[in-house]
Amino acid sequence: MQRTTGKTPYTFGVSMQDITPYGNGLFHLNSILQPATATAAPVIGVAVTTEQPVAGCATGASHFVDVEETARFAVEVAKAYGAGKCSFYDEREFQALVTRYGSMCRLQTMGADEQ
Repeated sequence: MQRTTGKTPYTFGVSMQDITPYGNGLFHLNSILQPATATAAPVIGVAVTTEQPVAGCATGASHFVDVEETARFAVEVAKAYGAGKCSFYDEREFQALVTRYGSMCRLQTMGADEQ
């Protein structure tokens, strides 16, 4: 974000539940990860955040300048990725996770029913 806005990026926490589909009865903090529940393809997201909680579906929640800054950030990341100057994950670390815990594809399902 510094390259496109001159500002330090804001971060926010997400939970394990955020990478599971809506409708499974679990609490979700943010919907930014929801596209990952519906595809086997890699998904990258940039959240446009606010100082106060605002529903993502609220009309008028996104301001032009926020969307424009996010678009410029996405272009810069795409350029760096295409030039081999950045990656979205550490391949060895990801493989270690899969080896240790198995595929995370089960998180794309509604999960097992509660007993």
